[in-house]
Amino acid sequence: MLARKSIIPEEYVLARIAAENLRKPRIRDRPRKARFIAKNGACNLAHKNIREQGRFLQDIFTTLVDLKWRHTLVIFTMSFLCSWLLFAMMWWLVAFAHGDMDPSTESTANSTKWTPCVTCVRSFTSAFLFSIEVQVTIGFGGRMMTEECPLAITVLILQNIVGLIINAVMLGCIFMKTAQAHRRAETLIFSRQAVIAVRNGKLCFMFRVGDLRKSMIISASVRIQVVRKTTTPEGEVIPIHQVDIPVDNPIESNNIFLVAPLIICHVIDKRSPLYDISAADLVLQDLELIVILEGVVETTGITTQARTSYVAEEILWGHRFVPIVTEEEGVYAVDYSKFGNTVKVAAPRCSARELDEKPSILIQTLQKSELSHQNSLRKRNSMRRNNSIRRSNSMRRTNPSLIVPKVQFITPEGGQSASET
Repeated sequence: MLARKSIIPEEYVLARIAAENLRKPRIRDRPRKARFIAKNGACNLAHKNIREQGRFLQDIFTTLVDLKWRHTLVIFTMSFLCSWLLFAMMWWLVAFAHGDMDPSTESTANSTKWTPCVTCVRSFTSAFLFSIEVQVTIGFGGRMMTEECPLAITVLILQNIVGLIINAVMLGCIFMKTAQAHRRAETLIFSRQAVIAVRNGKLCFMFRVGDLRKSMIISASVRIQVVRKTTTPEGEVIPIHQVDIPVDNPIESNNIFLVAPLIICHVIDKRSPLYDISAADLVLQDLELIVILEGVVETTGITTQARTSYVAEEILWGHRFVPIVTEEEGVYAVDYSKFGNTVKVAAPRCSARELDEKPSILIQTLQKSELSHQNSLRKRNSMRRNNSIRRSNSMRRTNPSLIVPKVQFITPEGGQSASET
């Protein structure tokens, strides 16, 4: 043991242990900012400390439509059960007040012409079954009402009116929940990422939108808003400051024909909040771009709205969307597997303001990209040429039949010369 310690110096052992125990510096990522609009279009907003809860009951129909399905089904079931039980109690009281529950009336009814209010109702169970038959108009035929009691006729009319109201409200609520506008928005898709690239000599913010259904969205329009935290010159802090930014659309009505996926473009000019942001500054920006697509569903005529948002981490600088619409045998085909695919393109890393002040930056960037593209083509061609030469040499070595034989020629002086043919 002492001999082993003498072989390795103690200073070296301590230095090695210290190097092994040295922890690498941890890089803490910047805390992710809460999104105002989620990628699926849901609003990331929680309402707290609402004191006037009674306002929701004033608009009871909208409240029922906004409830979850399990709550709606519970209310739907309980409303019918409560109405059946309530009117079953009323029918039982009518029969009890008329004396239909007395066992002696059965023998009296057989001997005389005594008529009950409702035939075959002699318990609460039979009254409950008769209540169900009246409200849902089943009519098994064993129990029926007579003209003996005017009060029973009034209860019958009242139960029919209440039953019709419950049916109308509940069926309308279920229909509105199944035909809500956001159901149609599930088939309106946006690209997961947005890009910033040069188009027509200008920096542009672009994203792709598409419709998976063949039924079209009529009068579809796209709006873009920038949501960021700002501070006014007076010192007021606005946590959610919304700014509309224009969309580059040659049509004056700002409507789009969403028959195939489209690339929506926003030109970054002096009116844009992205005018002073460069590629290096984009990662540090605390902003969110909200995209809203509105239109009328062709089949139902209901106005629908699809939403999404892009934060700074989801915006790719110097990328462009790949084309996905091709013509195949006279039919335009859309390949949705490449819906969000992008490729790198030449784009200046400066802001749009610097690009407007120095247009030569764009020319230099394009020249550098063209030069690098030519160099890559030359390297690729040289590599292909070298690979073809190596293949031919390897084939000659492996296949001796490809070796060219030497041919000897005899000169008139009697000498011999060898040459290859």
